[in-house]
Amino acid sequence: MRNFIRHASDIPIDFQLEELVSADGDFLRNVSHGGLAFHSQVEVQPGVVIRVRIPLVHPVFQAVGQVTWCRPEEGAFEVGIQFLDRDDQFRARMVEQICHIEQYKQKIRQEQGRLLNGEQAAAEWINQFATEFSDPEDTP
Repeated sequence: MRNFIRHASDIPIDFQLEELVSADGDFLRNVSHGGLAFHSQVEVQPGVVIRVRIPLVHPVFQAVGQVTWCRPEEGAFEVGIQFLDRDDQFRARMVEQICHIEQYKQKIRQEQGRLLNGEQAAAEWINQFATEFSDPEDTP
């Protein structure tokens, strides 16, 4: 059973493993309180500790995680990691919100033709959805 809700995303992500650095085309698939999954051009073995970086957010989100699974997906791989540091888990909550806001911004552009900047999208998203964005630690 899943401990945390996954939030879909297609935000660019970088990762580093020893001498291997991520390739173009790697992107965040989803993020949750306990970890994240990303699309990768290279296979990463479960058990390996990697550093992930999401340059789209400011300040840039960086975290260390352990690969929990890696599976082939349409000529590439989907990799799941679990955060190793509790502070990274907390900061991932901020990344989750940013992912939601970015998706909201794209949805409004597609459905309504409105172009929102980051601040406008954040204000609208918070106004409409922030109360539904509960802390998973608050749930019984």
